[in-house]
This record gives sequence, C-alpha cells and structure tokens, in this order.
Amino acid sequence: MARYKIEQEALTAVLENLSGWSIQDGKLHKTFTFGSFAQAMGWMMSVAIHADKMDHHPEWFNVYNRVRVDLTTHDLGNAISNWDIELAAKMDELAG
Repeated sequence: MARYKIEQEALTAVLENLSGWSIQDGKLHKTFTFGSFAQAMGWMMSVAIHADKMDHHPEWFNVYNRVRVDLTTHDLGNAISNWDIELAAKMDELAG
C-alpha cells in the first residue's frame, strides 16, 4: 500500500475515530497505560511485530506501565500519513 500524507481536514475527521489520539508537535500522539510493566512490554512486542511487517516504526517511550507513542512518516517529511493512521488503529486494537 502506498504511503500518502493525510491533509489537515481529513486528519480532523480521522481523530474522531481514534480514541485518545491527538496531534502534538506535528505527530500523532497517545499515551497507553497498562496494568503492569509486563503487560506494557508484551503490548510493545505485539506492536513491534506488526510495525516491522509494515516497515513503519513508531517513536515510543516506556516507563513502567505507560507507553508514550508518537507517529509520523519520515519518508514523507515527517508528515502524518495513512500508515500512521493504520498503525494507530492496530495499537488500539492490540491494547484491547
């Protein structure tokens, strides 16, 4: 699937369908909270497998049971793309 930039008008509509996601510093952003460190790490590994298959890798930071995620597409000049939206939706799905 081709990567393409999501224009601002479309991005506003997309955010209505992505629970808890926002735009921070030009990136699609969300912080996930889990019941334990092990759950956070397990989720990160599940996401990593999917992201690697997409060849699209998140910027993320983990402390104990929290994972802060920022998504942009570097190949498109750090714009938010359809791939970021797809990965965000997969992250939500895997977080249950």
